[in-house]
Amino acid sequence: MAIRFEDIKEHIGSRVSWDDRADLFTPEAARAIREKVEERTVLVFPRLGLTDEEQLRITQLLGPKVRLTNKTNVQANDEDVYQVTLDERINPQPEYVLGTFFWHMDGITVDMPPPFATLLSCRIAPAIGGETEFASTYAAYEGLPDEEKAALEGLKAVHSVRASLSPIADAIPEKHRERVLGIGLIKEHPIVWTHGSGRKSMVIGTTADHVVGMDVPAGRALLIRLAEWAAQPAFSLRHKWSEGDFVIWDNTGAMHRAIPYDKSTGRMMHRTSIAGTETVAA
Repeated sequence: MAIRFEDIKEHIGSRVSWDDRADLFTPEAARAIREKVEERTVLVFPRLGLTDEEQLRITQLLGPKVRLTNKTNVQANDEDVYQVTLDERINPQPEYVLGTFFWHMDGITVDMPPPFATLLSCRIAPAIGGETEFASTYAAYEGLPDEEKAALEGLKAVHSVRASLSPIADAIPEKHRERVLGIGLIKEHPIVWTHGSGRKSMVIGTTADHVVGMDVPAGRALLIRLAEWAAQPAFSLRHKWSEGDFVIWDNTGAMHRAIPYDKSTGRMMHRTSIAGTETVAA
């Protein structure tokens, strides 16, 4: 197996290279890739050019796949491949994609463990905008002063789709605004997630509405400060997409967001997800 990893930044990101494309589709490669995702949070495979079948094959080698969409926003040419696009011919309800312009984690408001990893391949890259940014909440937590870590222990935040879409609520047509805002569950999660490995990350982002037991303004200010801390250059990475790029990231230890772009450019991403094995635990 000839797969190599090159660190992109000190705390986040590795670029993957290979001698033979077939090397990526083996159990040995899957083990190395999964370990590196857990270590580096984001892996970039430049211009790999996967087909849907190949992306599903890699997904299944890395772990059981999971589908996050439901009947209200299925956009797929395969039930397990989600098409991320603002093209209204494919996605008649773009609110959930517009909501990804803000820092978030996937699967925080559903009744199952959050997906371990998200896999995204670029089919159409816009000339301007459309980059994806990642922020390691592992590195961000580890970088906090000890007194701030201690202050976060035991705190829980309330998460909802309504909170995550609040920045764009006014842009949702009134006739179905409440239905869109009301999907998913209202969930309480510890802000500090202690993983089975012993490492700690933070569960933050726009789904986090307020902090249990704190005045709403103070709690929301804390959540915003934590997201800003995690998004600082030392802990974050921006990927400029080229057609064929493939990226895998650890959804349990990272926030992500898309940079806004003109929908007429036709940006198209194909997404698959790997099932999580851990519920959010204090």
